[in-house]
Amino acid sequence: MKEFYYELKIQADTSLDLFIDLVDALLPNAIEEGDNFFIIRSEDELSTIEYGVKEFAKAMNLDCSTLCEKKKNEDWIKKYQESVKAIEVSKFYIRPSWVEKKEDLINIIIDPALSFGSGHHETTNACLEAISKYVKKDDEVLDVGCGSGILSIAAAKLEAKVDICDTDENCIKDSEVNFSLNKTKYNKAWVGSSTFSSKKYDVVIANIVADVLIMISKDLKNCLKSKGTLVLSGILDKHLTRVLKKFEDLEIEETIHKNEWCTVVLKGV
Repeated sequence: MKEFYYELKIQADTSLDLFIDLVDALLPNAIEEGDNFFIIRSEDELSTIEYGVKEFAKAMNLDCSTLCEKKKNEDWIKKYQESVKAIEVSKFYIRPSWVEKKEDLINIIIDPALSFGSGHHETTNACLEAISKYVKKDDEVLDVGCGSGILSIAAAKLEAKVDICDTDENCIKDSEVNFSLNKTKYNKAWVGSSTFSSKKYDVVIANIVADVLIMISKDLKNCLKSKGTLVLSGILDKHLTRVLKKFEDLEIEETIHKNEWCTVVLKGV
């Protein structure tokens, strides 16, 4: 272990995901993520990464602030691990691999990475609640925009048969790792969206963003069996009406509100 390490904090009130994607391409390190910031730590200097982030912000006309510090190395990996907390959501206990399991809950191991989905965010949390309630044994489930694979792993642990897809190849790779870590299997995986599936599913889960849900609404409905369940998430309150307009031919089963985020459970007719 070196005597010092470097810590770079990047803060952005909007488009934080764009900065995360950029840093992922430049330096594939684990990060600590907050509401409007993330932190990278490395034993190598991060001034070049900081410069790249600032230039990217200028080119994209985005506001961001950075703080790069050299710090005494006090086993920051251990400190980082201690900052990542396990969380209970309905039937599930989402935990990093270094936290002890809970025998009375369905354990899902998700080690922090750049792929979205650890159970802490309101959208993922609400989707886990919906999965716990609506997914049954032997259901055929499609997870659209699988991210870390947390939602499809949850469905698989309820003995459903799951397919996964994501437009980001890294998310598919991360999901494969997490399925293996959880000693769970998926049926089929592909890079892309629900457009590439001709199959009908009992449950379709799409935890993305409002604009994408609107854009692929027809494809999502085409993947749904008659009387099937569609779980839509990643929707801010202010966009809910606009999203629901695209799905008005389905019946609203339940709407889950968590802070400013909405998750909607719809039923096919």
